[in-house]
Formats: sequence, C-alpha cells, structure tokens
Amino acid sequence: MPEELRLEEQVFGGEHHSGRVARPLWPAIKRGILGRCPRCGEGKLFKGFTKTVEECSVCGEEIHHHRADDLPAYLVIVIVGHIVLGAFMAVEAAYTLANWQHALIWVPLTIILSLGLLQPVKGAVIGLQWALYMHGFGGEKDEFEPHPGS
Repeated sequence: MPEELRLEEQVFGGEHHSGRVARPLWPAIKRGILGRCPRCGEGKLFKGFTKTVEECSVCGEEIHHHRADDLPAYLVIVIVGHIVLGAFMAVEAAYTLANWQHALIWVPLTIILSLGLLQPVKGAVIGLQWALYMHGFGGEKDEFEPHPGS
C-alpha cells in the first residue's frame, strides 16, 4: 500500500494537474458576482445587462470567449424556485389567501428575483471559468465550432 500523503502534499488542481499556476477560485467568483473582472477585480465585467465586455479595461484580460451559455439561467431558476416555493409554502401554512392574492405576491417576487440574480450568477460562472482555465481563459483556442446555420 502506498505511503499516505501528508496534508500539505495533497494537491487538488492547478499547478500539479495541469502544469499551470492555480488561480484563486473564490475571489474570482466573488469578483464575478460583483460584476468585476475575475482577474484584477477592477474593470467592469458587463457592458450591458448580461452582455460582457470584450476585454477588461484595466488589466486587458480577454473576456469575450467565455461560454456561460444557459448555465446562469438554469442556476437562477433553481435558486428562485427554492426561495419562492419555500416562502409560498410557509405563507400558505400560516395564512389563508385567495389565488389572486398569491398571484399578486409571488409573480412579481419571482420576476424581481430572477432579474436581480441573473447578472451576478452569470458573473460567478465567468469567474469560475476564468479560475479553472476554461474556454480560452488558459490562452488556448477554444475548440467550439458553432453549428452551421446557427
């Protein structure tokens, strides 16, 4: 049986597995949530509501090749669904409301939460991709070829 590795010898990514210097995961995600460049934390990440900048205006990190795609929307659906459904069930257990009252509460809340979370979640996904050298953030060309006609 091989000798057990000491805790400081156990490496779970970054330099050991890829030959690249490990990038800070949680700071990159936090910067993305705040709408900042995942590399420097200074430049803006978005030029529109969910449209990212081509590159960071401060450090020059290219952002255009990220592939967040539909993941942020799926994550927002999961987050908002849990919040709204839990709150709905709690209110339903404590009070008796008419259907129109429920609609007046939960429809606007769902829309507001969904719109409010979409940009931070997309920023977090881009920060994750940057920290893990995904989709061109490692300097290599992304091999994704768009489907003809799309």
